Amino acid sequence: MEGGTNRRYVIIIIFMVIALIFISRLFYIQLIDESYEVSANNNFLRHIVQYPARGLIYDRNGKLLVYNEPVYDLMIIPKQAKNIDSIELCNTIGISPETYSHKFAAAKNYSPVKASVFEKQLSLETYAVLQEKLDQFPGFFVQTRTLRKYPYNTAAHILGDIAEVDTSVTKKDKYYKEGDYIGKNGMELVYEPELRGTRGLKIMMVDVWNRMKGSFENGKYDTLAIPGQNLTSSLDATLQEYGELLMKNKVGGIAAIEPSTGEILALVSAPSFDPNLLVGRVRSSNYAKLSMDPLKPIYDRALYSAYPPGSTFKIMMALIGLQEGVLSAETQYPCMGGYPPGGGKPKCHVHFSPLDLVQAIQYSCNSYFSYVFKSVVDQRKFSDFQDGFENW
Repeated sequence: MEGGTNRRYVIIIIFMVIALIFISRLFYIQLIDESYEVSANNNFLRHIVQYPARGLIYDRNGKLLVYNEPVYDLMIIPKQAKNIDSIELCNTIGISPETYSHKFAAAKNYSPVKASVFEKQLSLETYAVLQEKLDQFPGFFVQTRTLRKYPYNTAAHILGDIAEVDTSVTKKDKYYKEGDYIGKNGMELVYEPELRGTRGLKIMMVDVWNRMKGSFENGKYDTLAIPGQNLTSSLDATLQEYGELLMKNKVGGIAAIEPSTGEILALVSAPSFDPNLLVGRVRSSNYAKLSMDPLKPIYDRALYSAYPPGSTFKIMMALIGLQEGVLSAETQYPCMGGYPPGGGKPKCHVHFSPLDLVQAIQYSCNSYFSYVFKSVVDQRKFSDFQDGFENW
């Protein structure tokens, strides 16, 4: 009798342990492990990031220098991507079967149940064809993005460009997620916080055929994207174009500045490049080509190169002469002699002689402006050279 009682207790304990194991496992699945919830939600819910329109950039006269153009990212949830005609999908978006396998494996490795980018920046034409067939490819959906466009094809260095963020950015700034874009240089980098805007989120319900069935909870949990701020720069688009035309087939830089305010009206680096080359899917290949160009078009000579300031100084010398009344636009001097303190003849370029003021500026005549200096400091109103020099 006692042995039967003991066996009964043993059986009860075994069942209690088994029940405890099941309860613990259910507790872990229901309250701790979120993967099942994520997987279940992804079967009928789709979280679509609403990317904000990046702020536009205008010149000082209201001309549009940078605007946005829509493109489309093809997204994938690997666990839902079953029984797909991969060859048909490859033909539709223009990739090879090998590329498809590589991208699918990468997406699955990232997460089987979370959406990730499968193919970036589909054109409007490709998107239109794909949209008609999308219900044939469960687990795939399209997310709208925007890319920058430059209508004047100028000011590449000062406007800058955008590119996809890397891990160093996402670790440093929690706002950015994988696949986001960020300003890399120029105005796009300096004014990134103002231009980028704020992301939104839309939660949509889908059926087993991957078709949208409406907003989840009538949009209760949706958030709106906030567009980036527009910028009005001090640049003059017409002057910038003219400066780049003057520097065609030349190497150097031009900075045109409004003296009364210090505003930059034009900033030219030559040789330059079309900023549209660093947009979209061709950015990487074009950047590599520009980097290998021996003329270094990516290098901003207007900002980073060091040029002798002497010829720039001649403009100031001309302004002083005009202000002192010893110089006019018609004043002529020969390209010889000159007036360097201590004697001697200043070296000059090969050109005709004599020159008037406009021609002297055109040919950057050293001798001409040494004569202007002499006319300023040797005026009769000064007691001696030192007095004239201090006035100068």
